[in-house]
Amino acid sequence: LQELARDDDESRVAIAAAGGVEVLVSLARDGNEGQKEDAVRALWNLSANDELKVAIAAAGGIEVLVSLARDGNEEQKEGAAGALWNLSAKDDNKAAIVAAGGIELFVAMARDGNEEQKENAVGALANLA
Repeated sequence: LQELARDDDESRVAIAAAGGVEVLVSLARDGNEGQKEDAVRALWNLSANDELKVAIAAAGGIEVLVSLARDGNEEQKEGAAGALWNLSAKDDNKAAIVAAGGIELFVAMARDGNEEQKENAVGALANLA
């Protein structure tokens, strides 16, 4: 799903229509380490679509992504922060990201993360500003 959703908006919409958003949020929350990594990468790709930004939030994705960006392994942190950067571009998601602790998370990640994490965190902070 991660690869299908990378550059093709039609595939993103098809994945969501088949229930993929809910499955990916569930895997990001409850899967094993590898499943979590793949799920956050797929959610990052899906979140490039404006309508799916809303669907991911509605499925509980913001809280799951903030949790993984804070407490996950390096790959999970990077993918979750990237997805949150995309999600933060939608006004409807900003308050939920802030309420889930996003600002503190992104400030810490911008200071202490790897290069990709820093880029994603700064992008999300810019959207939230």
